[in-house]
Amino acid sequence: MCTAITYQTKNHYFGRNMDLEYSYHETVTITPRNYPFFFRKMGEIRTHYAMIGMAYVSDNYPLYYEAVNEKGLGVAGLNFPGYADYKPEAEGKDNISPFELVPWLLCQCETIAEVKEKLERINLVKINFSEQLPLSPLHWMISDKNESITVESLKDGLHVHDNPVGLLTNNPPFETQLFHLINYMNLSTEPAENRFAKCLNLEPYSRGMGAMGLPGDLSSESRFVKAAFTKLNSVCGESESESISQFFHILGSVAQQRGCVHMGGGKYEITLYSSCCNMDRGIYYYTTYENSQITGVDMHREDLDGSQLISYPLVEGQRIRMMN
Repeated sequence: MCTAITYQTKNHYFGRNMDLEYSYHETVTITPRNYPFFFRKMGEIRTHYAMIGMAYVSDNYPLYYEAVNEKGLGVAGLNFPGYADYKPEAEGKDNISPFELVPWLLCQCETIAEVKEKLERINLVKINFSEQLPLSPLHWMISDKNESITVESLKDGLHVHDNPVGLLTNNPPFETQLFHLINYMNLSTEPAENRFAKCLNLEPYSRGMGAMGLPGDLSSESRFVKAAFTKLNSVCGESESESISQFFHILGSVAQQRGCVHMGGGKYEITLYSSCCNMDRGIYYYTTYENSQITGVDMHREDLDGSQLISYPLVEGQRIRMMN
């Protein structure tokens, strides 16, 4: 399970929590402009926009979990079990396997308007990356610097939803998640008021009671509500330090701690990493479960006209600054 968000201060930011019980030893991976992408049914793209994100690199192919291209367009895939439905190959369509969707869009698009044009022709086809790496059931949040959409391939076809909250978790489908926010429309960041009965002298006994009823569990629906409330009421300065700090605090409000979600066999779902990419500057920041220090990779410090993937292993292990 995961949570993805966008956030804007002076710059624009895009990132996510990756919640899972195991790791594929993913790396921060930069794909330069001349790395050749081979698509199973759509041929080859040899020259394209550069991109940076978190990926598992297999057979020299970056399987991106989320990425942002040099034009400031971001795509994140999130788990969508029980709902995602991929199709047979269709004539007259752009037949793209779900593992190819991130590079297919980031290679060619700058804006959500361009993405929507591509999506009109896309058929998400059921083609595994390999026998060892079958397709995952996913849906996607796609964002530029001004707006976001959610893309879901269901049994009745491909659905593209405007995403006014700039947020995505997992199940149920996005339209249902968005509708359920109505149940929490009375929540407030202001001190609680007595609306129960005017004849009773009810006084708040704590700060924060205006948000009483805000979910705190780790289900995807509850995380959607809590992250939306936290993000949409967030107050932040405009500096890079303030912005990325606030971004990670928003993600931290729905992070998963080892021991709270048992997956069986002694395995627990945790927030493997949290990411925040400055979409304007192409800088990818992250923390890991064992390392809460923020680490950054700047794509523009690399040769973006190259043809070879550039990967940075994650910095694991807690970094503690002792003061004496």
